[in-house]
Amino acid sequence: MPGHAPPVTDERHALLAYLAHQRQGLRVTAHGLTDAQARSAPSTSELTIAGLLKHAARCERGWMDLVLQRTRGPERTADEDDASDFVLGPGETLAGVLEDYARAAAETDAVVHGIADLGQPVPVPRGLPWFPADVEEWSVRWVLLHLIEETARHGGHADVIRETIDGATLYPLLAAAEQWPDPWFEPWRPPAAL
Repeated sequence: MPGHAPPVTDERHALLAYLAHQRQGLRVTAHGLTDAQARSAPSTSELTIAGLLKHAARCERGWMDLVLQRTRGPERTADEDDASDFVLGPGETLAGVLEDYARAAAETDAVVHGIADLGQPVPVPRGLPWFPADVEEWSVRWVLLHLIEETARHGGHADVIRETIDGATLYPLLAAAEQWPDPWFEPWRPPAAL
């Protein structure tokens, strides 16, 4: 059924299906936008749709790095500003950010499929204020639930931004992007050129 996560067969499938569903909700907020629109911050917030997509990709990679206990480069410190996570650089495009997000999602799915036990411990990094000092470890299951939560939160931000840009809302965007047969919402169409 369009607009809903598919039926699930087990816990792993459920977690990955709901994460994929939330990712699609975030991604579809960019459907039909130009690079300039995707970079725009039309609300009181400085957030942009392209910036949220860029941040979501970085988050998934960061969490999978924790799950696999790997390091990609210098570790982030408490005094680093993560504002660049939310801003496209001069050479970045919406298409590039969407492709990068798809790669990050595919990597997350592959990592999770490669883990036998979703209860596998994931050590909590120390010395960073956004990680709890009183918790020793999470589980892969917890990480997936957190990614669902984080993606849904940013999808909500992106919904507000998109509606502010051109009035488009989630289900009409999904109907247009996914080309729903017999849509129960009128599919979004680009505004007529002036």
